[in-house]
Amino acid sequence: MSDLIDYFTSNFTFLLGYTWDHIKLVGSAIIIAIVIGVPLGIYCSVNKYAASTILQIASIMMTIPSLALFGIMIPILSLINEGIGTLPAIIALVLYSQLPIIRNTYTAINNVDPDIRDAANGIGLTTFQRLYKVELPNAIPLIMAGVRTATVLNIGVGAIATLIGAGGLGGIIYQGILRNNTTMILAGALSVAVLALIADLFLRLIENLFTPKGVKK
Repeated sequence: MSDLIDYFTSNFTFLLGYTWDHIKLVGSAIIIAIVIGVPLGIYCSVNKYAASTILQIASIMMTIPSLALFGIMIPILSLINEGIGTLPAIIALVLYSQLPIIRNTYTAINNVDPDIRDAANGIGLTTFQRLYKVELPNAIPLIMAGVRTATVLNIGVGAIATLIGAGGLGGIIYQGILRNNTTMILAGALSVAVLALIADLFLRLIENLFTPKGVKK
């Protein structure tokens, strides 16, 4: 335990740099995943046939082992000289994020109280106005639950991205394995776990901030 504490105190700046790289990697992937996943989830809520197909594709993406998915990206992106580095890692993390975000958005919109939807129609709101002013505010808690799940998942999976040169906290774990240094491995793993907890707490605060008072339990 004392070795671990000494490692953290002696390498604080070093760890901070790796943590910042990890945040940039996962943060970029999650933002892109939200931009893609939430509209897809909304579309699924109005097109049941497309919903089945899209959710099945997203489910299949989740079943591909992370190391294999990173490996698949290498030859594909090598065609544009981007086979190694941040780009293939971000694409893989975006694909992994889709299922929880799309499924939760789809479920959240469908679970809006029909009486509330009827009331919105009754006062003459258009489909877009009903979505923007009524359905999305009521769906925020469940949508954010999907974003939190995707974020925590990606923080863990992102540690493997160091094997394709994407950097991040996985680099500490990998160096620890190469050097047979248990302290480095534990420091990297603990940093990933703490980052996941902080990210989940941060997203809960955002969820609380944007959830209308009438929807909060």
